[in-house]
Amino acid sequence: MAKRKGEAVHGWLVLNKSTGITSTKALSIARRLLNANKAGHAGTLDPLADGVLPLAFGEATKTVPYLVDARKTYRFTVCWGQETSTDDREGPVVRSSDLRPTPEQVLAALPAFIGRVLQVPPAFSAILVDGQRAYDLARDGETVALQPRETDIFRLEVLEVPDADHTVFHMTCGKGTYVRAFARDIGRVLGCFGHVASLTRTSVGPFRLADAITLEKLEESAKDPATTRGLRPLATVLDDIPALAVTDQEASQLRLGRSVLARGRLFLSEGVADDSGAHAVPPVYCRTRSGDPVAIAVFEAGEVKPIRVFNFSH
Repeated sequence: MAKRKGEAVHGWLVLNKSTGITSTKALSIARRLLNANKAGHAGTLDPLADGVLPLAFGEATKTVPYLVDARKTYRFTVCWGQETSTDDREGPVVRSSDLRPTPEQVLAALPAFIGRVLQVPPAFSAILVDGQRAYDLARDGETVALQPRETDIFRLEVLEVPDADHTVFHMTCGKGTYVRAFARDIGRVLGCFGHVASLTRTSVGPFRLADAITLEKLEESAKDPATTRGLRPLATVLDDIPALAVTDQEASQLRLGRSVLARGRLFLSEGVADDSGAHAVPPVYCRTRSGDPVAIAVFEAGEVKPIRVFNFSH
């Protein structure tokens, strides 16, 4: 078996991605700087956008799904008067108007976009259509008809109105929300059209922009061993999952992929009702009494069954 290149680096890095670079490229640079043998990111940011891009290294990559579902916040500017093919400033203008909304009209339109809402994703998005990315089809000139999707927008407010052509917003939203789709849709509602002129992601789950590091700063400090020691623990993204302390013997079994008896922990296996009213048993985060990560597990037939095992030996 070929040896994986790089070192065993584990944990989360909060990157402040700059504009003009893809999330994949930013991840590749950070991975090289830390000489990490395994890495992934949670939540793609468009090249136009900047801000929080959480990067997972080593065993932390196994916790990425638990961050992808986290709430996100954005600060962004909508430019009125033009709708573009990409719903941001990079695409050609496809509709235009001389009308400009008043601040009062913008505020009056916001309630319709708050809560559980339906969005048609932008044609230039990473959604798969018959096995191909929507943006690839759109770039080839094909008409991409995407179906509306439900998403959650928890908070939406106007931060400032620098001039008649622009409005700056703040949004708190759930998984799968497209800020570009909001800009397009509110522009249509107001009859003036609109697109995203700039966008900064200010948080993803527990990670905040104030705590993020740029690639430039990371490069400056990458030679310092303290850089990797300063990575956030993988458990940082598991705060919403019940923690379960296990003995060293149980930890050994769980790390081998074996279930252990639930014993007196059945109170955690009673489950909770989800949005549909169905009863679902949530996962638990297993750790030793000294705090070392062991596994993410579920309760099944009176046992604790590991579904993700953490192994820091490689």
